[in-house]
Amino acid sequence: MDEQKRVEVAEPRFEHGHFLLIAGFRDRFTKETVQDIPALWEKLIPHIGNIPGQKGEVTYGVCSNFDGNGGFDYMAGVEIRKLDDFPQEKYPWIEILPRQYAVFEHKGSLELLPQTLEYIYKTWLPASEYKGLNAPELERYSADFNPKLKTGKLEICVPVEKKT
Repeated sequence: MDEQKRVEVAEPRFEHGHFLLIAGFRDRFTKETVQDIPALWEKLIPHIGNIPGQKGEVTYGVCSNFDGNGGFDYMAGVEIRKLDDFPQEKYPWIEILPRQYAVFEHKGSLELLPQTLEYIYKTWLPASEYKGLNAPELERYSADFNPKLKTGKLEICVPVEKKT
């Protein structure tokens, strides 16, 4: 039996996210194809800094349109200012509405990200006073994020509301 690697995840901070437009590249994934997400990032990297209306240097992974069977859309992208005259045929985009997020910092290798997500959704969330929302989940990568050097910051922003 494979021994599962353990991850340490600190308690989240809570923040009220603001309206975002994220543009980049998107595809549909399942549990069986999730290992292909890095290829989407490889496709995005040469475009960072060249996407019209790009705002800042932070990059985002956006998980949305969950089907309840492990399928979801994933976008690797950057924040843009507006959609006016935006080349939507070249860069798909998604609108992120303002809402409350539980924000977790992922530490360590990206290979351990699935364990961090499993902890958040299977351990922390059920035991917390919050419930997850059917809304986009964000991975926020700092401008200096470098997965090879393990520098920079990766935050997982989980949309939540208090249980009633």
